[in-house]
Amino acid sequence: MNNNTSSLVSQQLTAVATLVTNSLTNQNSKRAYGRALKEFFTWYEANGRPGLTKATINQYKTAMLAQGKSPANINLALSAIRKLATEAADNGLLDPALAAGINRVAGINQKGQRAGNWLTKEQAQQLINTPDIATLKGLRDRAILAVTMGAGLRRSEVAGLTVDHVQQRDGRWVIVDLVGKGNRVRTVPVPAWAKAAIDEWVAVAGIDAGRIFRPVNKGGHLEGQTITPQTVYNVVAEHAATISPGVPTTIAAHDLRRTFAKLAHTGGAALEQIQLTLGHASIKTTERYLGVEQNLTHAPCDVLGLQL
Repeated sequence: MNNNTSSLVSQQLTAVATLVTNSLTNQNSKRAYGRALKEFFTWYEANGRPGLTKATINQYKTAMLAQGKSPANINLALSAIRKLATEAADNGLLDPALAAGINRVAGINQKGQRAGNWLTKEQAQQLINTPDIATLKGLRDRAILAVTMGAGLRRSEVAGLTVDHVQQRDGRWVIVDLVGKGNRVRTVPVPAWAKAAIDEWVAVAGIDAGRIFRPVNKGGHLEGQTITPQTVYNVVAEHAATISPGVPTTIAAHDLRRTFAKLAHTGGAALEQIQLTLGHASIKTTERYLGVEQNLTHAPCDVLGLQL
């Protein structure tokens, strides 16, 4: 480390990066920040470790723009680097004035709103029926696709689902006490067809307690007690790649969650009910998620049926 306490060596950067990811509670955020910092460290080392300064981070931002990275990815990287600088300063590895300068590096303005990907009803139906249910893996994969799209779960929530989570309430099957993003606890209704897919999988797999979804080896046998969110991602990617033309090539697990929201909204489900199912902190988050805004032409007050 030089006299201006800006040039951290690789071991120090790695140690501080660990502090950054350990401070996060959401697994998706941990992975995203970890990837962003790894890419920054690669660039940092390739450029001779120029020092953690505002000028360096602005230079890195310019490099990311030149690579054609999206504003969202650039802003994520800058957020991770700002947190890195703060942690480094808190641990005496970086001058607080330099950390403050890095925290003033402006992000990239995003114009408009990312639409994201989702499937049509026909494409969603085709995807659910894609796995070969004559095999154990196919039964598992179909159940994963069904619960992801039928209940709008995040992939980490699917991976952590247990037999005890699935219970009856008010005459229907639900997932109770599901702990989601921000440690928010919610109850999620499950459609009958998704429950049937789960039932067929656990019956053949012989699962009556613990995690619902388990690893299946190449021989078609259970191997282990848990799967990771990455497994859910891989299952979606594998089967999405086989369905009809017209499907976005980058369909991921989160896009099935968005598909749930889109189809529910199109079907007439109330926005606040979609919000509760998804576990969003506010109705505005759900509106942004669906790409909908307040409708002043056909407003709720127009269907009250009252008159003077």
